[in-house]
Amino acid sequence: MNFQPSARFMIGIVAVLLALSTFALAGPPLVCHRIEIGPAHTLPWVDLNYRKGMGNYDLNNLSNDTLAILNANPSVLVHMETLRRATIYARQDPQVAKELLTRLHARAANADSGSTGALALFDLGYLAETYKQWFGQGEPDPARTLDGLSWVGKAIQMRGSDPEMEFAAALITLTGPERDHNSHVQKAMDGAHTDPLLAQNLASTFHNQTISALLTSGPEPKK
Repeated sequence: MNFQPSARFMIGIVAVLLALSTFALAGPPLVCHRIEIGPAHTLPWVDLNYRKGMGNYDLNNLSNDTLAILNANPSVLVHMETLRRATIYARQDPQVAKELLTRLHARAANADSGSTGALALFDLGYLAETYKQWFGQGEPDPARTLDGLSWVGKAIQMRGSDPEMEFAAALITLTGPERDHNSHVQKAMDGAHTDPLLAQNLASTFHNQTISALLTSGPEPKK
């Protein structure tokens, strides 16, 4: 018997390929799109072309600096931007990248069941997914076998209603699963009505469209 793929299946595959092509041109959103955090403190600014030895930031301080910021500020948006910058730095040194992920993993493993613990799980999952989007083919990626989305999902369950975590999950699931993605988008947008900084991020621009438009008109995911 010849298998004839359905039109819906083929459209889904094409949509995913187009989405991945778009991301290749625009850059992966978890890394190439800056998260607005207002006046909050985070890691020193680093552009996407950063190479080891540029500037005056000592990569040996990355794990300590990152954890200090994550532990001091409960804002999910601050955590997202901090981990984004940490990823750009960490790619330049495999040992630094591994150390940061290992320490976040240990922190998550020892997390309590409260809000702080939820953030620890979120940080591990978000860093893992950010690594996966930024580390090149053939590069050592210590998060390669880690299901970051699962950790973020656990964090959302533990944290309860948190539109900023839903926003992060919506970015992670841009290419699926579709049902989960749509749910995360809706909850993030609903929460933005009472979260001005989240609303600002949804209205920000990435590759000639707003983030809200990217999230709501994203491709049909893989089956």
